[in-house]
Amino acid sequence: MSEFIYQTSNLTKHYGKFRALDNVNLSLGRGKIIGLLGKNGAGKSTLMRCMLGFLDHQGSVTLGDKVIKHRDHSIFNDVAFIPDVSGLDDRLTVRQTVRYISGVNGRWNEERAQKLLAISNLPLNFKVGKLSKGMKTKLYLLITLSLDVSFLLLDEPTLGLDIAFRKEFFNTILGEFFDESKTILISTHQAEEVEDLLQEVIFIDQGRILLHEDMEGLKTRLRVATLPADREAEILKHQPRLVSRTLGSISAVLDSAIDIPGANYSRANLADLFLSVVGGTNEAV
Repeated sequence: MSEFIYQTSNLTKHYGKFRALDNVNLSLGRGKIIGLLGKNGAGKSTLMRCMLGFLDHQGSVTLGDKVIKHRDHSIFNDVAFIPDVSGLDDRLTVRQTVRYISGVNGRWNEERAQKLLAISNLPLNFKVGKLSKGMKTKLYLLITLSLDVSFLLLDEPTLGLDIAFRKEFFNTILGEFFDESKTILISTHQAEEVEDLLQEVIFIDQGRILLHEDMEGLKTRLRVATLPADREAEILKHQPRLVSRTLGSISAVLDSAIDIPGANYSRANLADLFLSVVGGTNEAV
């Protein structure tokens, strides 16, 4: 298998005349936690669904040496997917749901499933339809992490969950799934809660990939410069896309090679980096 396990080449998707993805070229390697960030409607979910073969498209998607075709279910031998909504059957109990999926999926890891069940506090005799959104998400996560796959796609997985559930969600993923042989791609609007997890980040806007870079390299390449407000012109001449004005000062994310005498410099957070590349309008992440 090649160095990169997941690749897209000139991936393009239209909905009628609307181009949702525009010649997307990505190479995702092993042992990485990768963030996919974009504004609402940027193409994040469409990209994931094309990578899974859910949507017909132009261009190609490959996993290892295999080309993924539309509705190619063989991809789930190696890939698991947690969408923003659950497809669980509300009529089954938690125990019945786990038993059913273990019986129909050849990738099921019973030892891991029992370990996850033991720490989940899920009510085994409750019907899925009676569970809270947080509990449903926890059950979906348990099922997904009980599959022996090498790639995990997460599409807004913590949407609508409270902060305690979100923290538990990511702790479980890191503790029970991720290792150097596996890869996680996370699409999320919660930049602050995934920032410390990510090794790589992808910025997408209007269906185009604007950036795919190592997190540490990106934070080294860009930094926040701050000057007194009366020196605003010295920052603006560099045409930053993100400017903040507070308490008599002005700050902007600039290339680290730019050196303004007397400026204070600090490390940019992920949200600032995103907005400095993509721009700060239309419900940014």
